[in-house]
Amino acid sequence: MSVLRNRWLFVLQGLSGLGFVLLMGVSLPGQASASAGTIAPNFSMTDLKAKPFSLKDYAGRWVALEWTNPECPFVKKHYNSGNMQATQKQAMDAKLVWIQINSTNPNHSDYKSPEAMLAWNTEMKTLATHAALDADGKVGKAYGAKTTPQMVLIDPKGVVVYHGAIDSIRSASASDLTKATNYMKQAMTEALAGKTVSMPESSPYGCSVKY
Repeated sequence: MSVLRNRWLFVLQGLSGLGFVLLMGVSLPGQASASAGTIAPNFSMTDLKAKPFSLKDYAGRWVALEWTNPECPFVKKHYNSGNMQATQKQAMDAKLVWIQINSTNPNHSDYKSPEAMLAWNTEMKTLATHAALDADGKVGKAYGAKTTPQMVLIDPKGVVVYHGAIDSIRSASASDLTKATNYMKQAMTEALAGKTVSMPESSPYGCSVKY
């Protein structure tokens, strides 16, 4: 009987601990943030040019989010090849709002000041409506951003219609770009044509976000 009683105590303690974790709002393994079909969390930021903005400012517009880190080899692959800029251009041509977000912690060696980040974007000829630092990581964590790059597409009603990798090949080699399906371009093309996005979610790849 004592063995059975100990087993029940163990189970009850485990359930109690789980309840505590859930009440504290801690993300458990596999728990998605801003997954496809959910309402995109609102946020307010100040961009690299000191202009404040929020997601609500663009209610009724298509919005693309891009997580980046200039020091990440996977980000370098997409920027040095021009692939990210080409994806941004498709968005700009379709009158989308493109928001580039860097969630690197200021204490990390990959961190870039607003001036350094602005200089890098100028060098890369980045096409973005806003580029901003998310130094405290609040926006990245609200969206479950895990990697750089990572992409999100939000429809005019504020619903996430795509969340995941920029493309289908998990590689830091630019030679793989011609063989890859650009999921972000595909999502924009389908969504703006009034079609259901055929790949609404994918597993993002790249460097971990340096929270």
